[in-house]
Amino acid sequence: MFLQENTQISEEMPSQMVMIQLATSYWVSRAVYAAAKLGIADMLKNGPHSCDLLANSTRTNPQALYRLMRALASVGIFAENKQGCFTLTPLATYLQSDAPNSIRAFAISFGEEHYRAWGDIIHSIQTGDNAFQNLYGMPVFQYYAQNSEAGKIFDEAMTNVSAKDKVEVVAAYDFSSIHKLVDVGGGYGSFIASILKVNPTMEGILFERPSVIAGAKSVLETEGVSERCQVVAGNFLESVPRGGDAYILKYVIHLLDDERAIALLKNCHSAMVENGKLLLVEQIVPPGDEPSWSKFLDIHMLIAISGGRERTKMEYQTLFEASGFKLTKVITTKSNINLIEGIRV
Repeated sequence: MFLQENTQISEEMPSQMVMIQLATSYWVSRAVYAAAKLGIADMLKNGPHSCDLLANSTRTNPQALYRLMRALASVGIFAENKQGCFTLTPLATYLQSDAPNSIRAFAISFGEEHYRAWGDIIHSIQTGDNAFQNLYGMPVFQYYAQNSEAGKIFDEAMTNVSAKDKVEVVAAYDFSSIHKLVDVGGGYGSFIASILKVNPTMEGILFERPSVIAGAKSVLETEGVSERCQVVAGNFLESVPRGGDAYILKYVIHLLDDERAIALLKNCHSAMVENGKLLLVEQIVPPGDEPSWSKFLDIHMLIAISGGRERTKMEYQTLFEASGFKLTKVITTKSNINLIEGIRV
């Protein structure tokens, strides 16, 4: 492969070459974006195709498209057969629109607006402010609200990449002692629906912005849990629904600076029953030089979201203590997603 695993320095890979590959690693991500945008994997779903046929379907230059496919095949994305045609590989299937855990929408979304924001990374490092707003003149979610097509692709990306997360979290944590679960900022409800489906005596409350609620109702009905799940609209920085014995927040706290995160967690604290549980689903940044995708996700949060950040376990413990919780447990799933449990004190 073009990028050696972990880019470790060895006799086969001199240190200068490691640095060259790291400095040009965006070449790979841009090639993945191009294949995703053109829908190449969808065209190969039923078997191998020549580049002439692919180029005709995508209205691209056959020679240029061949060079793109050859490069992607060299890192395990697509494969060229003896007839010069290209086929899917296990990695390439994730670029299919309808594949389980597809990342096609993710590759497109993060290859467009977010990629351009990364081009302004120096602004974020110099100022501590997010480059996305500096580039587009508005916060990221306002941008998506005003640019519906881009917003639709981003929403699809988030739904697809989190599909596996919810399965792993439900399998990793015992929800059976919870009677009423409040999902704060739970999007269209697929996460709380997956929990309710395996806990038939549990009741749920999905709490989201008014603009999201309408779409959530149909998801809960489709999943067969609408009779056990209330849908409530509001602003979680002002208040959250009362009476739950557990409150779960999936990828919410990493969108907030410490001040707003503590305000939200205090709202959960005051709303829940005595001895209630707080459950966060988040990345945890490991200590020291330990390699972790979360450390670069943290830079993305700096670039894209005002106040957004990934946190260490100690930083989550500090948030918990400041808002009236004791951190009691951290469960790490196979995909290194963490469920952080706290108890109301």
